[in-house]
Amino acid sequence: MTRRRDRAAAPVGTRRAAREFVFRALFEAQRGDQSLRAAFTRAEGAMRDGDDTFVPLSDDALAFANDLMEGLLAHQDEIDGTLRRTIRGWSFEQMAQTDLNILRLATLEMMFRPEPHPPVIESAVRIARKFGGEDSGRFVNGVLAGLSRTLGTAHAAPEAEG
Repeated sequence: MTRRRDRAAAPVGTRRAAREFVFRALFEAQRGDQSLRAAFTRAEGAMRDGDDTFVPLSDDALAFANDLMEGLLAHQDEIDGTLRRTIRGWSFEQMAQTDLNILRLATLEMMFRPEPHPPVIESAVRIARKFGGEDSGRFVNGVLAGLSRTLGTAHAAPEAEG
């Protein structure tokens, strides 16, 4: 039993856990009418204090989460502009805030990070299925697949070694 608890408390080093952490801070910032940086700092403090609401992140995962948070702050207008041009038939006001925040986070990575698009899209869809509505996974997948095509194939697939 002790081993199981120790394993559960071990820091998680995955990018998906870091993405989920930032998504939750973004959601909290908007719901609590506070800055993303303030919500992120509060969430990090809660995580470090052992609050089981937040999965403990490894130092690398926390650094990645911080990089994503800073990227959202630096590129918010460009990200939202791209999403407004990409999403057909929905305004930001009509969309579930959950879906919009997941799209913002994935769009940041697809536009401003060297990540291949498929794992970013897969991670976003998983977060959407976990936190969104019944159709959130399909909606997020459709928007991000269209965005990936629009952005081109520069990051759509890992480059072959040769």
